[in-house]
Amino acid sequence: MNTFDRKELNSLFWKYLSSAILITLSGALGVIIDSMIVGHLIGGDGVSAINLNSTMIQLLMTISLIIASGGGMLVGYALGRKDYQRARYIFTQSMLGNLAVGLIFTLLGIFYADEIASILCQNEALHSMVRDYLRIVMLGAPAYMLMWGISTMISVDGSPRLASIAIVIDNVVNLILDVVCIKLLGMGIEGSSWATVIGHIVGIVIMLLHFRGSNRVLRLSFKGGSLAEWRDIISQGAPLAVASICLTLLLFTSNKMVLSAVGRDGIFVFSVCMNLLQVYNLFLAGTCRSLQTLGAVLIGERNRDGVRFVFGKSLRFITMAMIATCIYVWVFPTSIATLFGAEGAEIIEECCYALRIFAISFIPFCYIYFVMIVFKLLAFNRMSLFISLLLSLTVIPVISLMAHFAPEYLWYSYLVAYLIEIAVIFTVYKVGRMDIGTRLATL
Repeated sequence: MNTFDRKELNSLFWKYLSSAILITLSGALGVIIDSMIVGHLIGGDGVSAINLNSTMIQLLMTISLIIASGGGMLVGYALGRKDYQRARYIFTQSMLGNLAVGLIFTLLGIFYADEIASILCQNEALHSMVRDYLRIVMLGAPAYMLMWGISTMISVDGSPRLASIAIVIDNVVNLILDVVCIKLLGMGIEGSSWATVIGHIVGIVIMLLHFRGSNRVLRLSFKGGSLAEWRDIISQGAPLAVASICLTLLLFTSNKMVLSAVGRDGIFVFSVCMNLLQVYNLFLAGTCRSLQTLGAVLIGERNRDGVRFVFGKSLRFITMAMIATCIYVWVFPTSIATLFGAEGAEIIEECCYALRIFAISFIPFCYIYFVMIVFKLLAFNRMSLFISLLLSLTVIPVISLMAHFAPEYLWYSYLVAYLIEIAVIFTVYKVGRMDIGTRLATL
């Protein structure tokens, strides 16, 4: 790759990265802002209720990942090969799939919100809050699905900046409406959920402006493919989707274990730590999203030097972001705890203790996730799928054992599990004689 190409690709990388990070804010800040405002205006139970609803939000994200991530990678490959007709067909199928799934969840929310809330939370004191928040999330499911899906597609189609603007406005609307609905209108925790949904709707409307441009490739089309394309969409999105399914299962299991082992105060501390994960996820998911989008196009163009360059830039950015976040958490844990409404010396002290442990625990998680994306882009499909299964399923037995035999060490569960995962992945990689460098050379 010559100097001009390197500079151009570097500029393109930061353009996609800034967009991807802001897009990730849609999910991360939606949860974090809700938790902060609810913690101060409603109390610790409200924060716990939002965290208990994270299982449902993660499930929506899982299905969206299958469709948006799988479809986005296929669209990227097609655009790299200039197969525009196939790109449009896959885009169309992805959008229809997102809408259909969202409407199914809406119907489930209308008729079964109370029953689903009972599955997510068995604590009587928290049940009503969990149900009220959940009902609005499920009613607004089409907005969640389309927001994630459209943002992926317009970024691949050359409008990452518009996606960024839409997401910023989405979150500003969410923040303003949080205060209006909870404090001024007295809507309680339902107001927080409505604020997020309305913010997503505003973001969707803004992103639809992308399709008014005459130079845009993507548009609705039923030509250039068949329903068999869904097999490829699901196949491409499978590793991320499996990782997300396992994370959904992990959140559900962890919430139950923590609530059982350390009670109501413990689930609040755990909720604060899970919001810290959202901060790590902001950089991780944003980087991996831009890596997938840009990497897929470069692979479609068979530009191996460009692929290596983007891999290296992504890894360095994730490392620096994690170091900065970890240092802040270790130096100022009290500021994070109080942001989420922690009150009382004991609760604040326990939050600080847990936050420092989780700050370190999430570092190996980020590297494992990054490696999974690299394997997927380079068509090591089985290895990528194996890592996606390992990501969360290793944590479940560890946290179960800790909760039962050593609850005083419960907060170390994630760190222990992720270190085990790294050892297993390294062993499988060596035994399987996989070589990333050789695979890159064949592009």
